[in-house]
Formats: sequence, C-alpha cells, structure tokens
Amino acid sequence: MNGKSFTSKFGSWARTGIPASLLLAGSALAADLVNNPSAAERFAKPSSDLVERENLYWQRIPLPVPDDLVLEVSGITPVVGKRLLVTTRRGEIWWIDGAYDADPKPKFTLFASGLHEPLGIIAAPAPQRGYYVAQRQEVTRIEDTNGDGRADVFETVAKLPISGSYHEYAFGPVLAPNGNLRVTLNVAFGGATQAPAPWRGWMLEITPDGQMTPIAAGLRSPCGFLVTSKGDWFASENQGEWVGSGRVTHLTPGDFAGHPAGLAWSRLPGSTVRLRPDDIKDFEEPMTEVAKRIPSVKPPAVWLPHTVLGISNSGMLEDRSAGKFGPFAGQLFVGDQGQSKISRVVLEQVRGVWQGTAIAFREGFECGIIRIAHGEDGVLFAGESARGWGSVGPKQQGIERLAWTGKTPFEIKEIHAQPDGFMLTFTQPVDRATAEKPESYHVAGFTYLYHKAYGSAPVNRVACPVRKVVVAPDGLSVRIANACLREGYIHEIRAPGLRAKGGTETLLHGTAYYTMNRIPEGARIIPLDPKDAEICVAPVAAIATANTKKHPSKVPADWAGDDGDQAILLSTQPGLKYDTTLLTVKAGSRVRLVFRNADDMLHNFVLCAPGRGQAVGEAALALGIDGNAQNFVPDSADVLYHTALTLPGATDTIFFTAPAKPGDYDYVCTFPGHSALMKGILRVE
Repeated sequence: MNGKSFTSKFGSWARTGIPASLLLAGSALAADLVNNPSAAERFAKPSSDLVERENLYWQRIPLPVPDDLVLEVSGITPVVGKRLLVTTRRGEIWWIDGAYDADPKPKFTLFASGLHEPLGIIAAPAPQRGYYVAQRQEVTRIEDTNGDGRADVFETVAKLPISGSYHEYAFGPVLAPNGNLRVTLNVAFGGATQAPAPWRGWMLEITPDGQMTPIAAGLRSPCGFLVTSKGDWFASENQGEWVGSGRVTHLTPGDFAGHPAGLAWSRLPGSTVRLRPDDIKDFEEPMTEVAKRIPSVKPPAVWLPHTVLGISNSGMLEDRSAGKFGPFAGQLFVGDQGQSKISRVVLEQVRGVWQGTAIAFREGFECGIIRIAHGEDGVLFAGESARGWGSVGPKQQGIERLAWTGKTPFEIKEIHAQPDGFMLTFTQPVDRATAEKPESYHVAGFTYLYHKAYGSAPVNRVACPVRKVVVAPDGLSVRIANACLREGYIHEIRAPGLRAKGGTETLLHGTAYYTMNRIPEGARIIPLDPKDAEICVAPVAAIATANTKKHPSKVPADWAGDDGDQAILLSTQPGLKYDTTLLTVKAGSRVRLVFRNADDMLHNFVLCAPGRGQAVGEAALALGIDGNAQNFVPDSADVLYHTALTLPGATDTIFFTAPAKPGDYDYVCTFPGHSALMKGILRVE
C-alpha cells in the first residue's frame, strides 16, 4: 500500500492471520476471534431501544473502510482542513480525507508504516514540525520533509524501557502545557514481576531533547489520560489485579495510584514516589481506608462501575467544543473497548480533593473503542479495534463519527455533593409533581476492595434513604438529602420516577454514580438523626441468588452414594478459553463435573439450552453491580446447571443428570465480557 491512495466502498471486512496473545490496556478480554469471526456479533448487545433513543441526539456514522485495509485505529489526531491522521495497531499511519462528509466515502492515503503498535499521535507544537507517536519501545517524531505525502523522517525522541512482554503498552503522547510530552506505560503481564523494566506502571514527562522525568506511579493499564483546559492531569484505568473496577484518577507528581508493580523502581534517581513495594500489602479492604493509613495512596476521583460503565476503559477527552457537541461542555468523555460505549464524567473539587459523577452517554458502536477525539465543528471520532480482545459490535476494527443533532435529551447534566446529599441539575426542567416525591429517587452506597486479586465485587453496600427533596423554582435542579453518606464510597443515584416538565419523557440515562471522596461543609437541609447510626450499617438486601438446584454442589441423595456414571475435568487456559471445547455425555447419565480455574481471572461454567449460550451471557452482563450476588448467572430458564464463580487456582464440583434429549448444549463463562469467547459444547448422545 506504500504511496497508494484509494476511495473506500462498502464491503466485507478483511481478515488476516492474527496472533491471539495480545491484550489492550489490561483488558480481561483476550482471544483469537479470527477462527470465530461471528463471536463479536453476539457479544453483549446493548438495548436496541436505548440505542435508538440515543441516536436521536447523537448520530453515529461508521466510516466505510476498503476491504483490503485493516484499520485497527489506535490513535487519532484531527488536522485543520477536515483531515484526520490515524495510527493503527499494525504499525501504520493513514491520512483520511472525506471523514466529515454527509455521506462519507473517505479516501485513505498511507503516511507511514513499520512502527511497533503505536497507541497515540499528536501534532508537534511550533517551532517543531511533524507528529509525535508513542510506539511500544520509544517516542518518535515523524515528518514529511519533501511534501510528497509520505513520512521521511523518523527521529527517536526517547527510548522507553521494555522487557519484551506483550503487555508492555505505551500510551500517548499528550502535550503538556509547558511544551513537554507525557506518556503512560503499562505494566507487564504475569510472571514474578509485572515491572521487569524501569518505569513500567508510571506516567513520564519527556522533554523535546529526550530527558525523562517520572511523574506518578501505581498505574496498571492507563490507556486513556489527558490534561484538562485548567491544567489538571487525569488517567483512566482498567479493572484487574489491585484495581477493583474501572476508574479515573487525578495525578500529580509523587502520586501512587494503587498498583504496586512500578514501585520496584521508586528507588531509582529521579523518582517522585516515596513508597516502596513492601509498603503495599494484600489489604482486602476499601482503598479509601488504606489511604487513611498510607496517605501516599491516591484513591480515584471517579469510579466507573464494572459491567455498568464499561469493562475496559480506554481513551478520554474533555469537551472543548463550546457547545457544538451538546450541553456537556467541559465534561470528560471516556471510551470503553470491551462494551463499545462512551461514558460521561463530571468532576468537581471538594475540600481540595477531586471527585464526581460517572454516567452513561452513548452505546451501540460497531467495535471496541480505543481512542476518541474531537474534530472540527464539535464532531467526535471513535477509533476501534477488537482483534485479540473481543468487544460488543459486529466489526473487528474501524472508525466512526458521532455528531450532535442539535436536540437536547432529558438528562442528569451534573451532580454536586452537598453536606447532606446531592444537587442534581438537568438539561431540561423537571416535572414538579414527580420531582418532589422522595420515592422518585433511590440512592445506595458501595465500594470495591483494594487487593491483589483480579477485580472486586461491590462491597459494603448500604441504602441511603432520601429524607427530603427541594426542587428549584426553574425546575432545572433538585436537591436531595440522604442518610448514610460515606466518604470514599460510590453512591448509586437512580431517578426512575422522574419526568420532564410538561410530558411523560423519562431520563435518557436514569442512573448516575457519584464518588464522594469528601463530604462538603456547609448548611444542611435536614438535621443529623442519631437513629441513622443503625440504618447505615445494615447492608442492602442481596438479590436472590440463582436457583440452588442449578448449582448442585452435593451428590444427589438418589445417586446411592456413588459419584455418578461419568466424571469430567474441565479447566481453563489463558486468553479466555476452556481447555476443552467439546464434551460428550450420554443422555440421562449422571455427571460429576470438576471445574478447575487455572487462569488468573474469575471464571465459571454455565450449561445452557442449545443455542442459548450467548443470550445467557448477555443477560449476565445486564445484571450490573448486583451480578456478583448471583455468580453472574442470570435467573433464566435457559440456564440448566452452573458452577460458582471460581477464583484463580480454585475448584468447584457440580453433580447433575445430563439432558434426556440428545443435542448440542452450549456452555459458557458468564463473567461479564467472557461469554463471546469462552464457550464450548456439551454433546448429549
């Protein structure tokens, strides 16, 4: 394709040989989709009703890509003149012209090739020329000096230490206000150490002459990071070991964001972090409690609840469109690779600490989102890839355009913490009759454990009863007063009973998650009630667990004390795989199935009715933060039997009678995001 230009046409997507041993930004989704190209089409499809409603306000337009171009977009920089320059995971950089057209038929022109998995690109600031790209092993300045449209200068600005682990991604660069560059470095994967090379798990600042300064440590997989228009740095993070759920953290020099691998290098000259590896234990308690004892530990500004607001949080941007992209100017947008969606984050400082709200924004993209960028006229572009990771949507790669239609939905615009609750502001006036009712709102607090294990279930969930509601005269804000607010906790705020003024319109997204690191000082609208001391320690009643008959962990009494007719040992492999994808049993036979989780992530075994595995997986994903109470097994007639959600290295055994009807019965792992890839067939003969 060197030097070649062409105009795209609609057609099938190119598929080539793809290694399965790649992961993006610590995403838990790893598998080779090449041998199963239809998997993503069945993976956790979002609600079509919601997507249709969202499309009324922000129109999504996929850009057609030529059949022979694999455009796994990993970086986007808009260029004046309505042009785009994008990097791909395959090491190419492409010019895209025509991306803004009403009926886009874009032209793609190769600018550079031969790079090592670049994951970001920006224009070099004057007086420098060209573009900066973060490759896996270095930050590179690339320039076309003779004007022929092809890069002819590849200048190494700074070498980035690597050991060779496939998981050692380098994200960025981002231009700092002082003219320097910043990058974030992924930790390695597995093994004795996850930081085998210096500064893995750190944010670094790099001068134009290549001098590197460590800024902050404790990062795991910081795919998205940015500096706001006010000069504050934030980084997104993926669920994983030491990371209970996705999150956005404010970073300043010397901060430690929680993952201890990078502390192996905190003794090096230039380190801004004082903590050492021995300072971080397997605490098994909320991060906010650890931070009280170890002030260097920096809890996130905002949590993004796992499976609700993404499973592999990725690129971020601040809306600087001055209203051209809608009513959310100044807020952050956060992409997600696994669920192919974008969430919205609204930040505020309370008593000098950053905190704020996370809320859904837009679903229904065709592939996993890695990068998002604002172009001219406030248009947003989303760069996508699913290869090796899996994601919602039917495509394996691509780029899409998102534009505001000019219509404003009824939404929670912002939430601000109050001394005794929250102030909700809206994009449209509320219906006073519904807004004044306390029962129109439901609030509960919860958090995640800070521990070495992969992710965390929501813990310490407590209801926060609404005691009083005050609606503003203009109807654009509502103040709710709650009991049981807790610092350092996520507060789920639902408003299912709310309606817009003059009609029956409900909120487009009716649930928000506010991370309250500090409770503000000031006047309350309800007095403190000593009786709340008892209420505020009573956990929210867990939803009913799946039918215990479907998790038969004891030998049935009518088996006369033996272990059945057939024993099956099923295990796991890295990359979201069972070690066996075809099991055979006789109809009506008594089966003892031993499930051993040899992976480093949570998994289960769920036997489903023929052809219903993906539907069950989608239903499990919809369980949201309550899913752990059910082992992420939905209460569905399509579920026949299942194991518990099994920890790494653990084993669970179930005893069941095989179906009497011969056929192929699906089995899947229903941990969120796994079912499209981790599956097999139980053949009943």
